[in-house]
Amino acid sequence: MPQSLSRVFVHIVFSTKYRQDLIDENIEGRLFSYIGQVCKDMKCQPIQVGGYKDHIHILCSLSREVTQSELLRQIKQYSSKWIKTIDSKYSSFYWQRGYGIFSVHYKNVETVKRYILRQKEHHSSVNYQKEYLKILAESNTEYDERYVWD
Repeated sequence: MPQSLSRVFVHIVFSTKYRQDLIDENIEGRLFSYIGQVCKDMKCQPIQVGGYKDHIHILCSLSREVTQSELLRQIKQYSSKWIKTIDSKYSSFYWQRGYGIFSVHYKNVETVKRYILRQKEHHSSVNYQKEYLKILAESNTEYDERYVWD
C-alpha cells in the first residue's frame, strides 16, 4: 500500500497537581482553547476539550506522526507555562505527573464529546476520583491505586 492512513481517536484525562481546584471560570475557556491549539499544532485534531475545576478531558484524533507521551508532554508543559502568565494567582499551577489516554471507537466520538461538554453538570454529583475510577473500569484498564492519586 503506497499510502499510510490513520484515524485514531483518544480520550485523554488528567488532573491538576494534588487535584487542586485551580481551573476557575476566569480561565477555563481560554485554557481549553489553548490546549486545543496545542493539539492542532501537533497535528492531533481536537474534537472537544473541557473539564472541571481540578481536571481536563481532551477528545482528539491522534496523529500518526506523534506519540501519546509526546502529545501529553507538550500539552501539559505548554499549558502550565501559559496559565502562569495569565495572573499571579496561577503561579503555583501544575498538572499531575500521570494521565489516562483511552481509545475511542469512531462510532462513540459524539457520545464522548457530549460527556465532556456536560462536565459541570456531571460533577454536581460525582467527584473526579470516582469519575476516573469509572473510566478505568469501563476501559478495563489495570492500575495500581498507590500511584493513581500522586
